[in-house]
Formats: sequence, C-alpha cells, structure tokens
Amino acid sequence: MADPLTAIFEQIKKYNKIIIHRHQRPDPDAIGSQVGLAEILRASFPYKQIYVVGKHISGFDWIGEMDTVDNQTFDDALVIVTDTANAPRIDDRRFDNGDELIKIDHHPNDEPFGDIMWVEPDASSCSEMIYSFYQRFAKELTLPKKAAHALYAGIIGDTGRFLYPATTPRTMLVAGSLMAAGANAAEISQHENEITLPVARLSAYVYDNLKILDNGAAYVILTNEILERFGLTEAGTSAIVSLPGRIHDVTAWAIFVEQEDGHYRIRLRSKGPTINGLAKNHDGGGHPLASGAKAKDEAEINQVIDELNQLTQSYTNQKTKGK
Repeated sequence: MADPLTAIFEQIKKYNKIIIHRHQRPDPDAIGSQVGLAEILRASFPYKQIYVVGKHISGFDWIGEMDTVDNQTFDDALVIVTDTANAPRIDDRRFDNGDELIKIDHHPNDEPFGDIMWVEPDASSCSEMIYSFYQRFAKELTLPKKAAHALYAGIIGDTGRFLYPATTPRTMLVAGSLMAAGANAAEISQHENEITLPVARLSAYVYDNLKILDNGAAYVILTNEILERFGLTEAGTSAIVSLPGRIHDVTAWAIFVEQEDGHYRIRLRSKGPTINGLAKNHDGGGHPLASGAKAKDEAEINQVIDELNQLTQSYTNQKTKGK
C-alpha cells in the first residue's frame, strides 16, 4: 500500500477539479495551509481547476481569499480538507459531495474521516506538513511566492512566532526555506502581531479580571454583555487567547466566551499540564497544550475550572517531587 503522501499526490494528478476546505472559525494555519496548498497546485498544474472554500474572513485577506463555487463544481471533484480534526468542524458542508475526500491534519486523529488520511500530530502546523508535501515531490511541484507567504503565516500562527513547544528544528528549517522562497517574515509577523483598538481594550479587561488560583490555573469569563461593551463578536476574541500565558504565575488557563445561544466556548491553553483530556470531557478536544471545549451553563464552567485546577495541582506536585 502506498504511503499517504504518495496516495494523495496520485489523486491530485488524477483529478482536474480540486476543492480545498479547512475548519470553521479559521486561524492563520487553517487559511495558510489551505491557500498554500492551492497556490502550489495552481502553479504546478495550471490546467487544473483549484478552489479554496469557506466563510470569508476579512482579517485574513492578507493570506489569501476564498473562492465562490456552485454545487455542480463538486461533481467529479477531489476534496481536500486541511487542519481539521473532525468532520463537524469542516467549513462548507458540501465537503462530502466530491468523488474522493482527503484529510491532511496535525491534530490527534481521534475522529478519522476521509478516503485518505495523512495525520502528523508532532508537526508544528498543517502548513509545515504542506511544505513537506511540496518537498517530497519538488521535482514535479512548484512553490510560488504566494504559497511561501501563506505557509509561513500558518507556521507563525500555530507556533506563536516560534514560542510554543511544537516548534522543532525541522520547523525552523522549513521557515527558512519559505523565507528563501519569498515569504516576508517581518511583514507576516507584523500582520499577526497587530491588534485593533477594541481588542487592545479587551486585553486590558482580561488582565484586570483574570482569576489566578494558587496552583497556577487561571480563567476569565467573557459574556455577550462584555463583548458588546467593547464592540466585539466572539470571533474577535482570538487575539487575547495567549495573553494569560505571559504571566509567570499562570500554568494553564481557560477563556470562556459566551455564544449567542447562551452556552460558552472554552479556549484552553497550557505551559505544561496536558489539557486535551479535559477538553474531551466537555465536548471538545485538540492538542495536549492547546484545546477547545464547551460549557452549557455556569455549573459546567465551575466544573471545568475545578478540573483545570486539579491538573495544575498534579503538575505542580510532580515538578516538586522531581527536584
């Protein structure tokens, strides 16, 4: 049986129509891997029809813009989904209307989908994986500047500008290769570092209202009323997720963001304790140090806080014993 990369490349060469999806509420890696792959394929196979689909997010236009396609476009098409752990999170529900479905992802493969799956949880990002795909078949593929730009943006996004533990020597080599191919590192980092004035004011609110428990667990609750006060929607809160991690006393944290229907989306992050098990307990999942979950009410919010506190306490005890 062929390895996943060879199997994927064979399908790409076989189909004249290729439609690339990513996850809902995208981050730079979702857009970067999706657009980066599309630009590689467009440059390599100019006679093929290559589309990227999903909700238009104006804040990511600097990485790449989405295409508008009708339902008939999916007929006799190859569908590729990047950076998406499970099918319910795929943006544009027509992903199942093509002939073949391919999953390319770097999250734990807890919910497999697709006819072909290439999953590497140890990769820093899906964008890094797309570069590996290009590198494997470099004799037959072209890496244009637009692709290098998008893939570098994805890597920068998922590594927090090389701050997070998922950054490896391989990641740095890939980043350097993308810069050599035309990615403007300073410009991309500036794009990802900038925030709007409403987000800056929300950041101040987060720091002022963050609750830090004795064991290093921390949390903040952002209700619809608070978001309205700052003129933001739920989507506008992504820029503040990393803020608690800059505080020395914080080991792991949860940001609860109220949704329109009253339940809460939870963004979980950690500097050490594994948190994706906690996320799975609350209708979520993700990476060991970066996950998402849900809470239906105040009782479940308190339950998540208690579980997070227990994780940080165990982690602290283990570190103390290890000294």
